[in-house]
Amino acid sequence: MISGHRPRRAESRLARLAAAIVAACLPALAWGAWDVGALMSLLAKNPPGNATYNEIKHLALLDAPVESSGELRFVPPRYLERRTTAPGREVLIADGDSLVLERGGRRMTLSMRDQPEIAVLVESIRATLAGDRGTLETLHALSVAGGIEGWTLTLLPRVPAAARLVTRIDVSGKQARIHRIEIQMVGGDRSLMLIRKAGP
Repeated sequence: MISGHRPRRAESRLARLAAAIVAACLPALAWGAWDVGALMSLLAKNPPGNATYNEIKHLALLDAPVESSGELRFVPPRYLERRTTAPGREVLIADGDSLVLERGGRRMTLSMRDQPEIAVLVESIRATLAGDRGTLETLHALSVAGGIEGWTLTLLPRVPAAARLVTRIDVSGKQARIHRIEIQMVGGDRSLMLIRKAGP
């Protein structure tokens, strides 16, 4: 009887050991598969959505940072709306090649084709939100650090229109959620935007 149980107990121990080894290897396998392509595929699956944001800008000409907050709305692939609610009210809409600014009861519409530096900055953010790797790689050299539970995508400008305005853009998040966008500007100015998904 005793000898009859030993093989089964040994098999059970081996099975548990094998399961433990597989479980230990899975995070490493997932980590190894995490790259720019995997991140872009994940972001590309995001549906249209709303979020709230807090932004802090550090400007070389000012002694204190400038803070603002409001709401964001993105409809893939190229509609991005930012509604600033504090300290003042302002609406900025990037829809296709058009840029609309509403402030103080006035509305101004620009073509981003006539504003290449602004167009690059807007397109960089929209393409990241949409998981559009092709557009991003046209504008920037891309690299990603971390893993799916905490990643940072770094954009380094490779076209003159981008290089004249920014030195780098770091986008951080978890899984398919973007939580933080930090932009380093030429001349030393920088901005940090913290993003939180709206709703439950």
